[in-house]
Order: sequence, then structure tokens, then C-alpha cells
Amino acid sequence: MRTEYKIFAGVAAFLFGAALVYGLYTDGTGNASGTNGDGFEGGVEWVGTVALILSGLLCSMCAGFFWFVARRIDLRPEDREDGEIAEGAGEVGFFSPGSYWPFGIALSAAIAGLGLVFWMWWLLAFGLICVIFSSCGLLFEYYTGTRHPAEH
Repeated sequence: MRTEYKIFAGVAAFLFGAALVYGLYTDGTGNASGTNGDGFEGGVEWVGTVALILSGLLCSMCAGFFWFVARRIDLRPEDREDGEIAEGAGEVGFFSPGSYWPFGIALSAAIAGLGLVFWMWWLLAFGLICVIFSSCGLLFEYYTGTRHPAEH
């Protein structure tokens, strides 16, 4: 986890630096043609500056989480200088060999998206309900029916 928090902290520092440079640059530059009757003579472009700051805060939040977790767990092989590839071998997790639920989630999200685009509230509500049901189907796929995983 130490590697992850260093990467996120580096990206966050870059984004905060980019926000500072972007804010100073847009404050120093004005309208390319001067004032054209609308009274705009320059100033900070707030949308881009705030977007960069919020992105930096999001990366800082992820870096803080990984740093918090890294303090509480033992070092993994990829975090140690003397770690070997064979130390990381073993069961990673269970992955579904074939499931149709992701297609259902995508179709439901597309229906909800169409409802949002055309502002049909009933289609949006139907799509969101379908997203919830298909997500639950994906989540509980191996806990119900005949597809129980082998007991360990």
C-alpha cells in the first residue's frame, strides 16, 4: 500500500500545482481582443481552477486512505525491496467465469441515461430501478440458486 499512496500523493501534488499555475495564468491573461463590449478584461477562469483543485482533493483522499491502511497491515512483497515474485503467489480471489449480469447493468444504465437525456422521469425511474435490481443480481449471483461456490 505504500506504493499506492505515494503515487496518489504525487498526482495530488501535481494537480494542486497545476491549479496554482492555471489560476495565475488565467488571471494574467485577458480577452484576446481586449474588451469587446461585454466588459470582460480578464480574471481567473474559475471552472478549470476549481476542477483541478477538486481533482487534487480527490487524489489526496485516496492517498490518505492508502496511507491509513498501509500503517495497519504488514508490508506486502511489492512494498519490500527484497520481495520476490513467488511470495505474492496464491489465491487472489474468485472471479465469475461467465455472467450475464454486467450486460443487464449496462442495459439498465443506458435506459436510465435515455430517460435523463430526454427528461422522461418515468423512464429514468424505471432505468434506475433496473440498475438496482441488476446490481443486486450480480452481487448475489453465487449466493442463491444452484451456483453456490465450493465450501472451503
